[in-house]
Amino acid sequence: MKHYDFARQFHALHDRAAALYAKGGRGADTFCTAAETAWLAANGLTPQHLYDYAEDFAGYGEPGPDLALAIELVRRDYFLSAQHGRPSRTVLDEAALPSKTAAVQGIEWLPRLIPKARAKLRGELPPSLMYCCGGDRAFFKKHDILPAEFLSLVWRHENDDVAVAAWAVRRATATSTG
Repeated sequence: MKHYDFARQFHALHDRAAALYAKGGRGADTFCTAAETAWLAANGLTPQHLYDYAEDFAGYGEPGPDLALAIELVRRDYFLSAQHGRPSRTVLDEAALPSKTAAVQGIEWLPRLIPKARAKLRGELPPSLMYCCGGDRAFFKKHDILPAEFLSLVWRHENDDVAVAAWAVRRATATSTG
């Protein structure tokens, strides 16, 4: 595996996925060759990640290649460092997530986003969920949080939802008063 070229290779795959989607391509399993799928897996990623980014980019113009790369760099680092290159065998049960309107200290979406970010970090999101989807992006924009920054925060406080929530509350307060 070539580490130095990760960003360049990821951008090339992202751009190709976006072009395929724009031309009517559908289905994550059709977006990558076997070699590309193997490269993604060696970096803790799946074709589903590229497909989700391409789909949202086509529909909403975001998150775009730069935000996607930033997110996947955090995921990749976790995969290689914390998981030692071994994928998790667990998949998040979407039904177990808090509702979209659940709130912590008046901040909606945060109780849902924390376990979702943890699942993204660990590579445990089901194909039906995307980290940095439209709802996530609305939360991040409202509270001026970079999606990769939040993912890193969850890694630093991996088993401490209270610390993650406290940080998010501080950021939300600073954003609303600044």
